[in-house]
This record gives sequence, C-alpha cells and structure tokens, in this order.
Amino acid sequence: MQRRNFIKGSAAALSAASLGGAALAASTRPKRPNVVFLLTDQWRAQATAYAGDTNARTPTLDRMAAQSANCVNAISGLPLCCPARASLMTGQYALKHGVLINDVPLKPNAVTLGEAFRNAGYRTGYIGKWHLHGSPDGHYGRRDTYVPADKQFGFDYWKASECDHDYNKERYFVGNDPVPRIWPGYAPIAQTADACAYIEAARDEPDPFFLMLSLGPPHFPYQTAPMRYKQRFTEAGIDLRPNVPEPLAQRARTSLRGYYAHIAAIDDCARQLLETLEKTGLADDTIFVFTSDHGDMMFSQGLEGKLYPWDESTRIPLLIRYPRLLGKAGKKISTPINIPDLMPTLLGLAGIDIPVGIQGIDFSNLLVAGQRPGGPKSAFINNPVSNFQLLERGFDEYRGVVTERYTYVRAVEGRPWLLYDNLNDPYQKHNLVNTPEGKALLPELDAEVAMWLHRLDDDFLPGEEYLKRAGLEYYHEVKTPVGTAKSPWGDWSSTIRT
Repeated sequence: MQRRNFIKGSAAALSAASLGGAALAASTRPKRPNVVFLLTDQWRAQATAYAGDTNARTPTLDRMAAQSANCVNAISGLPLCCPARASLMTGQYALKHGVLINDVPLKPNAVTLGEAFRNAGYRTGYIGKWHLHGSPDGHYGRRDTYVPADKQFGFDYWKASECDHDYNKERYFVGNDPVPRIWPGYAPIAQTADACAYIEAARDEPDPFFLMLSLGPPHFPYQTAPMRYKQRFTEAGIDLRPNVPEPLAQRARTSLRGYYAHIAAIDDCARQLLETLEKTGLADDTIFVFTSDHGDMMFSQGLEGKLYPWDESTRIPLLIRYPRLLGKAGKKISTPINIPDLMPTLLGLAGIDIPVGIQGIDFSNLLVAGQRPGGPKSAFINNPVSNFQLLERGFDEYRGVVTERYTYVRAVEGRPWLLYDNLNDPYQKHNLVNTPEGKALLPELDAEVAMWLHRLDDDFLPGEEYLKRAGLEYYHEVKTPVGTAKSPWGDWSSTIRT
C-alpha cells in the first residue's frame, strides 16, 4: 500500500542519539544515582492538586512537584496499558516493538530498560503489575500465570504479576517460582512496604539500584481503596471538568470518588518512599520518577477509559526529582515528552550509554541545563489498531501530534479530524479543524505529523493491515462489532464508519 499523500515532502528521519543530549560530561557528573520509578496505571495528568484539580488530595506529590522537573506536557502517545508499558521498557514506538494492543507478548528487539541498567552494574528490582508477558490465546489466558525469569527483561529482584486488578487480594510471584502468593491487604500499600525494605537493604551496598514500583490503581475498579481513603470523598462535592456532559454527571462523580480515593492512597505510598530515601540518606543521589502509563477520560467528552486522543487520555503526570543534579528548586518543563523518551532520558541522567534501537529522545540536558535537543517540537500520538473500546464507539485509527499549544489529529484516511488550541480551550470543546483559524494552522501541523510518520517509518495504514501482518486478527479485543455512537460535542462524527 502507498504512503498517504500528505506524508510526501516530510523531513528526513533523525536518530535518537542525534536528537538527545548526549550523556552529561563526566567532569560534571556526580556518583551514579539510584533510581526509584513509581509507575501508576490510568492516572491522568489533571488529577493532582499541583495540576489544579480541586478534588485531588495529593500533599506528597504537591511537595515533590515543588522540588522536581515537572513535565507539564508529558504524553502517553499510545494510551493503552500494554503498548505504553512496552514503549517504556524499550524506548520504542508500537510499530517497532510490536505491542499494538493489550496482551500481546513483548518480544524485545533491542536492550530493554532493566537490561540497560543491569548491564551498567546496577542492581535491578521490579514490584507490582507487569502486563508485558501477554496472552497469546487472545483471551487474557496468561494474566493469572507467573512470568518466567527470561521474560523479566533484566530485573533480578522480582515480586510481580502479569495483570491483576483485585487490589485487596492481588497475586504476585517471587523470582522464577510459579506458585502464586497474595499481597496482604490493599496491594499498593504492601508493595510500597516491600519497596521501602528493598531501599533500606540497599543502603550499604556498593552498587546503585534501579527499582520499579508498578501500582495497579487508580485504574478501575474504582471503589476498592481502603475505607479510610474512600471516606474522604463519600460526601465530598466533586467538581467536574466542563467537558463532562450533564447527563453523565452523576456517573462521573461516583467513579471519580473512587478514583480520587485510590489517588490519595498512592500519595501516601509516595510519602513512604520519599521518607525511606531520606532516612537512609539516599534521597539526594536518587532519581525519583512519578508517572503513569496513560490517563482516563472519566466521562470527559462523554467517554470512558483510554486510547482516545483527548488530553484526559493522553496526558500523564511526570515528575523527575534528582536533587544532586537537578537541585531542589522545582521547574516546569513545557517541551512535550513522550513515554518512549523516558528510557533514554533516564539513561542520560545516569550517564549510561543509550543502546542501539532506541527511538525515544534523550531529554536529560533539557532537565539539567535547559538545553532543548533539536528535532521534533511535538509528541506523537497514535492508535494503529482500534480495540473494543474504540470500535464500539465507531472510532477509526488515527495519528497526530501534541505541541506546547495544540493537539492535532488526522483520521486513517489522512484527513484532518481534530484540532484544539489547548491554551485558549483547555477542555478541548471547540474543534478548530474546519475554521479559518484552524485551516491556517494545518500546513505546519501536517508537516509535523508527516515528519513523525517518516521518522517512524509509519505508512498510516488501516488497522486491519497491521493486525494481519502481526497475526493478531483473532484477539478478542479487536473483534468487537463496530458501533455508531456520536460525540455529545459533535467533534468526532467524521470517524463514524458507514
């Protein structure tokens, strides 16, 4: 099939190494830092008090934001659990790492995040949700099973499970032992305690550590946080985003009460981690990352879940705290940073060479010295294959970009679909794509999309073609009948299949 016409004339692809700040000069680098990476699931960028959410109770993260690089335009470019996590682990985009939909096993074609740190002499640990071993039966068959050691991709300390959202009876496996165990009580609290014990044991070790703590919430089910957190929101008024349609307001408030309860619990987990780092004297020499794999619509635009191109789905929180190198004076980073960029950026901060095959950009010099790398001025957002959630809503595949000001998306036929001025329309209620203002912006934004497609060797084909190439047509999540639902705002009727 031919590449879409609007791709013609795009800029030449650029390598990650040429775009990123190379490893920081050895003469200015402190000793090798530890890394604590707190990964959450389905936590949208807007849902913290430091981001302006009046409902969220996140005092720990608010304090952390005041001491961190706060990446206010952090993006989950393919906002779905497994593809996003695969991008985090490989520094690659979906068409390269091959995880196009949920539960496709990751089969790395390059050095992974855990392996890169282990190869550099780090001790590595992983606790919590994995969701990269996949279920080749196409029906979630391996979500309950253990992940063999050769599929743990460089993590030596292992207390994890493939995927389990029963947060009060969550399974986990230790190392290569196939016998399941159960985290006591609310899993995030127990997992955090284990992470703190790992940090304390590492205090006197000669080698630095890289520890990932991957928590399941605030992903649904929303009403399962401990009662002491749920009680904070039981009678609380919930302020809705203005893009939640009134007929859905009651359902939104019910879900959000549980969502914010999970968030309050995780904020306490973050506090325990930071206190442990302080107590052990490791805080200044530890890179502490807080982020999520993607967001959650929560009835904004009349939609639930993720995979959609609107901000509630694609924007994620991203705080990077590293006092020894970044200082303790918080800074806001407005440059769009995508999930594939996290691996090379962390390696850059730690002074580790970036492996061959990485597509993400190293933003370490931007964080340290404000030196923005050349190349793209946007983050790439895409949905190569529509799954059940999008299919039942009538969505086609899309490609687009998020700049510091605009979100622009094209539907699979290559036609303009959505264009929002996020500065003047932060709730994305006014699609500019067919307005004079919007049409004047299209050439520049089209060129940005075309650059990304060329850079990633993406022909922007129908999703069925990618499923066929990968042999994934039988997967349950892509066999949902196509729907005909329409947006309350009328902004996405152009993608309804006929």
